[in-house]
Amino acid sequence: MGARIQVPGGAVALAAASNPNRVEAPVTTKAYLLCVFASFGGILFGYDSGYISGVMGMPYFINLHTGLQIPGANASQAQKDAFTLSASNKSLIVSILSAGTFFGAIIAGDLADYFGRRLTIISGCIIFAVGVILQVASYSGLGLIIAGRLVAGLGVGFVSAIIILYMSEVAPRKVRGAIVSGYQFNITIGLLLAACVVYATQDRLDTGSYRIPISIQLAWAIILGGGIALLPESPRWYVKRGRLDDAARALARIRGQPAESAYIQEELAEIVANHEYEMELSPQGGYFSSWAACFSGGLRNPGSNLRRVILGTSIQMMQQWTGVNFIFYFGTTFFQDLGTISNPFLISLITTLVNVCSTPISFYTIEKFGRRPLLIWGALGMLICEFITAIIGTARPNDDMVTKAQIAFICIYIFFFASTWGPGAWVVIGETFPISIRSRGVGLSTASNWLWNCIISVITPYLVGTDQANLGSKVFFLWGSTCVLCFIYAYFMIWETKGLSLEQVDRMMEEVGSPRRSAGWQPHGTYAAESGMKGGKLPVSAHIHAGTQHIGNTAV
Repeated sequence: MGARIQVPGGAVALAAASNPNRVEAPVTTKAYLLCVFASFGGILFGYDSGYISGVMGMPYFINLHTGLQIPGANASQAQKDAFTLSASNKSLIVSILSAGTFFGAIIAGDLADYFGRRLTIISGCIIFAVGVILQVASYSGLGLIIAGRLVAGLGVGFVSAIIILYMSEVAPRKVRGAIVSGYQFNITIGLLLAACVVYATQDRLDTGSYRIPISIQLAWAIILGGGIALLPESPRWYVKRGRLDDAARALARIRGQPAESAYIQEELAEIVANHEYEMELSPQGGYFSSWAACFSGGLRNPGSNLRRVILGTSIQMMQQWTGVNFIFYFGTTFFQDLGTISNPFLISLITTLVNVCSTPISFYTIEKFGRRPLLIWGALGMLICEFITAIIGTARPNDDMVTKAQIAFICIYIFFFASTWGPGAWVVIGETFPISIRSRGVGLSTASNWLWNCIISVITPYLVGTDQANLGSKVFFLWGSTCVLCFIYAYFMIWETKGLSLEQVDRMMEEVGSPRRSAGWQPHGTYAAESGMKGGKLPVSAHIHAGTQHIGNTAV
């Protein structure tokens, strides 16, 4: 079992495991289900992202906000092309949500540290519900729609950042990637549900055409907020707040083991020892100094907080650079503008269905092959599909057969995204940060996702709008080029964290000089055992330089 250490904030001594394979308790089926429920937050995120593309293409919605007459069956192509929202309105409606989520994600990190993970998620659900109500109340003018999406965005920012944080902190290490991937799967479910609802209401010539898809979101907020209230708080948050007894009870409930069992004591001892070690490395001062800690350590140290924040924010930027949200935000109107598709709503539904069916593949592959291979090969697959789509569409525009081939390659491209970068980017940010800056690090990373989401939402209508640059299929040259950057980025920047506890990820980043060598690293000790052997204090300088002989030469 190893040494026993006395920790502040706890009523009893904790057992310190010396075996790195004993740093996590066995998990019951009930505990797995508890972790999986948290991923339901993805439905809220996905549905809110997915319904707006269809709503902006609805004849009643366009007529209501432009005053243009709905084209009849005998309308000319010019009349049909003119019957659309302006590029500026499309840009504002879509991007305002991302602006709200950007600020929501940053704020959420602080709130999650002070009030806890659960209460922050519940608060996000309440704010989101207020935004939905404002949107449902809208009728003439876009004012309430825009205000409602801004408010809803704040709530989505809370949920999207802290759900990832919560799941990463409570999920078992050997299936953490699969469970966090479940969040992305629920995002795709939300996108599919939105596509189905919009498809069902698209032809209504009353306010129900857009109010029904918008109001359904209230159900997701109620289910998520109510369910999270019944789940235990993150034990790692309790440790950070010095509430060791509460941490033991929460961990026991999550792992399905008695609080007094050796497994719970050993896992909790490792979390506590890691936290104390991180505090010794980066002592926490006031509010601003604690934020400054996120950017400490310098660029040359691969395990520094600064390098980790750059990794987290850049991988979320790269996920947006894949261009997938071009399809989910503007797919319906893009397919309409191609002019050769009779039912663009149906095509959007098909692409969403591909997204849903492809994501579960990652549950297996992310744990079988690891994070690095998935992101490297996923980027390669996407860039090939996007360049083919761009080349054939540019060479033979307005050709029925070419359009069908484009749709096929877009579906293959979505398959690559959904099974690799979609879940992989969320898994990486949940595993990257030490406990001392984890909530803020995940918040900053999620904010980066939404910032670039917002930027892309703003510029895309001007790139493809028939009244603007009208790039059409040429836009895929842009997305293909950014996927080339994603491929290079994944090779040089992504660490392999498969099968490691969050505490072991910290140690690996300190000891391995390059992400390309991370796949060969093996756990060789525990923070708790070292802390116990040194009288409760970890020898920081010795620890940083120790263990390099355990690093293998494996690289992807």
